[in-house]
Amino acid sequence: MSGTLNKVMLIGHTGDEVKMHYFEGGNCVGRFPLATNDSYVNKSTGERVNTTEWHNIVVRNKAAEICEKYLNKGDKIYIEGRLKTRKWQDEQGKDRYSTEIQCTDFTFLTPKNETVSEQRPQNTPVKNPQDISTNSPEVEDDDLPF
Repeated sequence: MSGTLNKVMLIGHTGDEVKMHYFEGGNCVGRFPLATNDSYVNKSTGERVNTTEWHNIVVRNKAAEICEKYLNKGDKIYIEGRLKTRKWQDEQGKDRYSTEIQCTDFTFLTPKNETVSEQRPQNTPVKNPQDISTNSPEVEDDDLPF
């Protein structure tokens, strides 16, 4: 196989509200932290160990606006995307690196009745969020059982 693959799939809980940044020309970026948990039993002590890993999620344009509107801190979400590492310099001029998940697909997993704000769609997938047209409806309700 001569190709490469950069794909990430996560299910976790949001650690904060979506922070939006708007650009000239109407584009925008939303960022939020996502927590994933893991647990295992330590073989030497027999004790259950729980760990939390934090991921920086980046969503663009219409998908970012949907996330800002419907996601709350603590909500469960499925994220699909790719890893992207950015290099930047701090105030002292030192090189710093930040690894992010560039979201290409997501599905809300928190049931409607568990949200504290407005009602939102349950298990609503968004494919290729940066390609969503601005005149299309944000969410469609359907009667499918899945």
